[in-house]
Amino acid sequence: MNVPLPDVPEVRVVGLPQLTSGFDLVERLDLSLHLKVHGPLKPLTGEHVAQLADAISLRGRGGAGFPFGEKLRAVAKSAIRRGVRPVIVVNASEGEPACRKDTVLVNRAPHLVLDGALLAAEAIGARTLVVGLTRNSTEASMRRAFSERGLADRRGRSLRARIIRTPERMVSGEASALIRAIDGGPALPPGRRTRAAESGVGGAPTLLSNAETFAQLAVAARLGPQRYAHTGLPTEPGTVLLTISGAVARPMVVEVPTGVPLRYVLQLAGAPPLPQGVLTGGYHGSWLDASAAHDATVSRASLAALGGALGAGAILPIGSETCPLGEALRIANWLAAETAGQCGPCKLGLPAAAGGLSDVLNGGGPAALEALREVTQAVKGRGACKHPDGSARFLASTVSTFTDDLAAHVLGGGCGRETLGVLPLPGPEGYAEKSLPSGEKLAVDWTLCQGHGLCADLVPELIRLGPDGYPALADASVPVHLRGRAQRAVRRCPALALRIEQPPAERAPLPALPAADRKALGSGRS
Repeated sequence: MNVPLPDVPEVRVVGLPQLTSGFDLVERLDLSLHLKVHGPLKPLTGEHVAQLADAISLRGRGGAGFPFGEKLRAVAKSAIRRGVRPVIVVNASEGEPACRKDTVLVNRAPHLVLDGALLAAEAIGARTLVVGLTRNSTEASMRRAFSERGLADRRGRSLRARIIRTPERMVSGEASALIRAIDGGPALPPGRRTRAAESGVGGAPTLLSNAETFAQLAVAARLGPQRYAHTGLPTEPGTVLLTISGAVARPMVVEVPTGVPLRYVLQLAGAPPLPQGVLTGGYHGSWLDASAAHDATVSRASLAALGGALGAGAILPIGSETCPLGEALRIANWLAAETAGQCGPCKLGLPAAAGGLSDVLNGGGPAALEALREVTQAVKGRGACKHPDGSARFLASTVSTFTDDLAAHVLGGGCGRETLGVLPLPGPEGYAEKSLPSGEKLAVDWTLCQGHGLCADLVPELIRLGPDGYPALADASVPVHLRGRAQRAVRRCPALALRIEQPPAERAPLPALPAADRKALGSGRS
């Protein structure tokens, strides 16, 4: 089972709405109604915007959580020092299947997002605004909002604004990947880490932040820091947008003040009363067990203290009827398929980690578990972007949270539960489970292998050359999306030493017993 989230799920609010004000009136707030609901917005200087962000402890809502005021000051200082105009980028690219909060904002309240972006642009003297999107619905809504405001990418304008569409992939929403796409390249991380505040779009200092971050800035600029702080915790004032999915009766995006118990939000969405676990922060996040989920409140500090993460606000409970390791394997395979293919820790490490988890589930024993831990640790901090780190965090959290299930698979015959597929993945038009293991494995006949090394060039995810020049094979099933290259590697081997072994279920069945013999076996006669 795999039920993808709709583009715009149900929206609920706990307490008084701020970001979702007016959602009870219409499906989408056009400019006229937006101004009636929220009122006009006065311009502010750069330092006033930074001080406002500091006063409300505004951090990026895209996952990294970097303080917005610090980022704005860094961009402004860099622009002044270099004597160039900075650029504003709104990152509304949601390539993660479990996130919909920014999609909801852009579809239903696009002008609130633009308010914050235009406020920041005027404050630091930016003359270029770019909005990055991934979906048809968000692009249509934002283009309507541009038209309603008269925004366009034309010469002679005091502000040139445009929309960039990126593929719906995990790595496409990474800041450097979006900047690269804006500059005309592929929507992939560039292979080296640079600070956008120093050199972003076109080499100019760039203020890039998440759509919800700009919307929160617009709300705070209207309310002022004191009124804004009346909602939520003193240390993390205001509200947050959460996407609740997984084992819930009603997937939804909910606006909730910080400090509200997480169990209340889960109950609102129809989650199991005692979830087996709750994934917090999405597929780059961490699991909470049932006890921690009961004690947690909706805040960055509370979730972190219990081992979870707020991240981009995706919250996914699972019930006791599904295998948590099987659910994690589905996500691990998807994360491996989402690699940009530009660095070893991502291109080689993530498929190996997913294969290691598959081996654990399929009876690989303690050796398979140790191999999984080693490869997960090996990818940390070594990638060209944060995708390997986030994926490793998810896998490490899975292993440390579901210890009973892990013991059942490692030491016994498994947990006895099916994998129901309650964690959402893209539908057939996108992922279509393409990266799930095929069950096939590569094998080498060492009496024939001569160490040509041609196979490693075709499938480096599964084959590496050892110090002696001979291939070392990953002890993992061949993912479906690599099957074609694996077959080509087999055909390329000049010594005919490489082969693909079929899974046991697909091997040729034994000849059927004659009816008389079957009857004898049934009666116990020899």
